Amino acid sequence: MGSAKEDCLGYAARDPSGVLSPFHFSRRAVGVDDISISITHCGVCCTEVVWTRNKYGDVKYPVVPGHEIVGLVKEVGSNVKGFKVGDHVGVGTYVNSCRDCEYCNDGFEVYCSKGAVFTCNHVDVDGTITRGGFSTYVVVHERYCFKIPKDYPLASAAPLLCAGITVYSPMVRHKMNQPGKSLGVIGLGGLGHMAVKFGKAFGLNVTVFSTSISKKEEALNLLGADKFVLSTNQQEMLEVSKSLDFIIDTASGAHPFDPYMSLLKTGGVLVLVGASEVKLSPISLLLGMKSISGSASGGTKDTKEMLEFCAAKKIYPEIEIIPIQYVNEAIERLIKSDIKYRFVIDIKNSLK
Repeated sequence: MGSAKEDCLGYAARDPSGVLSPFHFSRRAVGVDDISISITHCGVCCTEVVWTRNKYGDVKYPVVPGHEIVGLVKEVGSNVKGFKVGDHVGVGTYVNSCRDCEYCNDGFEVYCSKGAVFTCNHVDVDGTITRGGFSTYVVVHERYCFKIPKDYPLASAAPLLCAGITVYSPMVRHKMNQPGKSLGVIGLGGLGHMAVKFGKAFGLNVTVFSTSISKKEEALNLLGADKFVLSTNQQEMLEVSKSLDFIIDTASGAHPFDPYMSLLKTGGVLVLVGASEVKLSPISLLLGMKSISGSASGGTKDTKEMLEFCAAKKIYPEIEIIPIQYVNEAIERLIKSDIKYRFVIDIKNSLK
């Protein structure tokens, strides 16, 4: 099939300044198991800062970021059975894996034994460098594409492919989808606000922890949290001691963990989904049979389930839609936490 020479327009960073600007490149030809997707929207994640500014020292410039991709199927390979032209679809944080290890076989491809291939800045099986959704189209193996229910807005679906699934997956894995349990959410950004929404949809009692009192009103009234705790207020923290079954920590900056461990019930679990520095006294775990766990975005099984759940329960991320030309300003605002709660780029109408 003949997509190999088609011109793809994207926005790329060329150096650690992270500044994004127009960039023309080619995608691979559509293989027999592939889908070509005309991108309509792409979310803007904190990871965009990591990739564009080479925070881990492994960026292969020019880098085209973006891994919360949604759009319309425009071409399918001859072996593709689950998708047809015109379908609403999404692509998340990874676009390949070995498809043969125990994790791939169980639908946990993001934990592939040989390493999942991320949607941007990774070496794919054909030796090319993956380029993300800040672009007009993408070619992906059908296994890593997800159907978006037709009545679910595409712009709203984009943040589900990273922010949504990153908090949904550990909640389900730790059985925090059972009504009546108590959930704590640290941080109220793109991931945190989705954790609150899922918690309420699951029937949980949800407490939000933040260092910013300005987030109290929205946490309680817009997102429906049951309680807001200013984490710097020792009295407020003391009042919720030993009251939580589960805490999901979405904060990325360095912060102490012992105060939060004291809020867990016996046998409680704190899950890290933000890349924060962990400083912890072992006593915080030992006296109470408590655990700290980690979680990446989520496999194909959980992602499909989450998309159907969001459509059925009418769960929508809080988004601000922007043109691609505003993306550099958006990333600066993201760094300053000046967003409620996820930027979504209108690729279809602004990248031409």
